[in-house]
Amino acid sequence: MRLFLLKTTALLFCLSTALTAQDTTNFPSLGERIENDAALSQLVAKDAQIFVISGGYEWTEGPVWVNEKQGDGYLLFSDIPNNSIFKWVEGKGASLFMKPSGYTGVADYGAEPGSNGLVLDPQGRLVMCEHGDRRLSVLTKSGGKQTLVDNYKGKRLNSPNDLIYHSNGDLYFTDPPYGLPNRWDDPLRELDFCGVYRLSKAGELTLLTKEMTRPNGLAFSPDEKTLYVAQSDPEAALWKSFPVKADGTLGKGKVMYDATQHVKQGWPGLPDGLAVDKAGNIFATGPGGVYIFNATGKLLGRLSTGERTSNCTFGGKDGSILYITSDTYLCRIQTKTTGLGH
Repeated sequence: MRLFLLKTTALLFCLSTALTAQDTTNFPSLGERIENDAALSQLVAKDAQIFVISGGYEWTEGPVWVNEKQGDGYLLFSDIPNNSIFKWVEGKGASLFMKPSGYTGVADYGAEPGSNGLVLDPQGRLVMCEHGDRRLSVLTKSGGKQTLVDNYKGKRLNSPNDLIYHSNGDLYFTDPPYGLPNRWDDPLRELDFCGVYRLSKAGELTLLTKEMTRPNGLAFSPDEKTLYVAQSDPEAALWKSFPVKADGTLGKGKVMYDATQHVKQGWPGLPDGLAVDKAGNIFATGPGGVYIFNATGKLLGRLSTGERTSNCTFGGKDGSILYITSDTYLCRIQTKTTGLGH
């Protein structure tokens, strides 16, 4: 299987330039579906393939599906090192949507200055986690950006990473140091922790927890009573679940799954982005691809990409396609379930 992955990666490297200007639906595939429990077949068919639908980027992240009143919709995703957001449309491929996406300064700002996590607000506007400008911003209807939050008690945020809206309009997000030029050791860092926050609909920022060393992706359960948070720390590569209290704050977290052993075994990647389906199953990118857990946290299987895999989201006409950002590629796989919000 390792030889197969190497050959596939070489093929994709040759095709990557062409894939950014799509005129075909005959996409190359990579990786494999790995089953830990028979229940996986209810979510992903045994013969389902992971297709590479676009390539040639540096580090893809933050995919979000945008429905259209007229048309089939499209996908937006970040290329962090290139400080860009791209738009992928079925039958047309990917094109530049926004540049700069996360850093508007004039000095060099390290390897990851661009936007990371993307989400749509209740009004359907694009909201971005910006590494370089160290803020959350929203793209207004006029095409300009408005800052939503850029500091906690007067100290600048580290580099907002991922975000998700609660149905009441509150915005939850994580703030590790990955966008700082020298990460945790950067002299520009003003906070001595990496937090998980809630920005209320009224604009009030609340620190929910700072117990996680490197909080990353996050997602709600369908009933919004649980918040899942990934921790991308190679020494403690895991996912935690937090009960969400009536006032929107978090209760004591517990480890849902610990993948540190897989990191030590050399599996590529760390716990990162999350997507949840309508039944509460969790699709979580981590070392070795996309982990699939049921609503109780039981591991059902994995979509092994053979690449560092950063994030995923559901999209397509009926919300049954899982789009995956994996290193330099944008991938997708057909599922037998439907994502939340579709």
